[in-house]
Amino acid sequence: MHLTELRIQNLRNIEREQFDLAPGLNLFVGANGAGKTSVLEAAYLLSHGDSFRTHQVEHLQRRGSEPLALFAQVQTRSLTRRLGLLRQGGRWTAKLDGDASAKLSDLFAACAVVCFEPGSHALISGSAEGRRGFLDWGVFHVEQDFAARMRRYRRALRQRNALLKQEAGDDELAIWDEELSQAAEPLAAAREIYMARFERELIPLLDGYLPELDGASLRFRPGWNRAAPLREALEEVRQRDRALGHTTRGLHRADWSLAFVKAPGHEQLSRGQEKLCAIACTLAQASLYRSVRDENPIIAFDDLCSELDAAHQAAALAALIGSGAQILLTGTEIPPALLDRFPARRMFHVEQGRVRAVL
Repeated sequence: MHLTELRIQNLRNIEREQFDLAPGLNLFVGANGAGKTSVLEAAYLLSHGDSFRTHQVEHLQRRGSEPLALFAQVQTRSLTRRLGLLRQGGRWTAKLDGDASAKLSDLFAACAVVCFEPGSHALISGSAEGRRGFLDWGVFHVEQDFAARMRRYRRALRQRNALLKQEAGDDELAIWDEELSQAAEPLAAAREIYMARFERELIPLLDGYLPELDGASLRFRPGWNRAAPLREALEEVRQRDRALGHTTRGLHRADWSLAFVKAPGHEQLSRGQEKLCAIACTLAQASLYRSVRDENPIIAFDDLCSELDAAHQAAALAALIGSGAQILLTGTEIPPALLDRFPARRMFHVEQGRVRAVL
């Protein structure tokens, strides 16, 4: 899949821009603060519904301007899709192939963007929430009913947490323990299958990028002991949950981590090594998407050349070239050798929120 057209209105410092994209490499060059990252952010929003830069949605919208609107045309192997995402009055709405009643989840399913950016090292050393989001984005694009099942789980979780705070009786809590368990079991199984596939893609990349650490492994913690149904785990911790006022077992407690023979915890990794791990995770997720869907996702790299030394730049770029995916790449300057390695490419100069094609 690749974007053939992208329109951006009132996103950060971009007032209104429209441009066509190449199926291969697309370079966005300009000074810091020019708006390069906002272009990548627009593509990411169409795929995820949130930003890789902030969780505060109000910061996305150009000051004093409404609505924030994004439009893209996406070409897949079999068809062309028209995507629209609008934020107005404090809420998101989607438009898909002219249908203004489309669900946001349908929009996100139609556009797959994976992204590496300067803050991606938090995938390794940051909160579990970010790692769960990374995992669930991958599962969402594999399991057709994932979004609906997750909505059911979250509704049950909210209800159980409310009852815990109200000090409800065991009989009432048992009803929601069962509902939470039924919602959780297929999702947990889907996550485990995905992580096994992800590990097969990831470990060779990690061993290649970080050979000095003597072998990588991935550890997945599903959120409770999967030897028994979730309802049994919830019953065991019910009194503790009452005291805390929230549910301490379940999908929302899942996490995963990387370990190496010479660095068993992320605390032993340097910032540079964390970034290499994050790049490997991004490329592994893209490769897994390709193996499952028989087409590439779009790969966005923000300021790649300033984040890596020359040797690791070359390794990452070789992986990108080999993938055949559409690449959206930003930088304050681009090494000339990079242009020679991508036959299908476009270059854009970005300045004060204006995007101008120069190649």
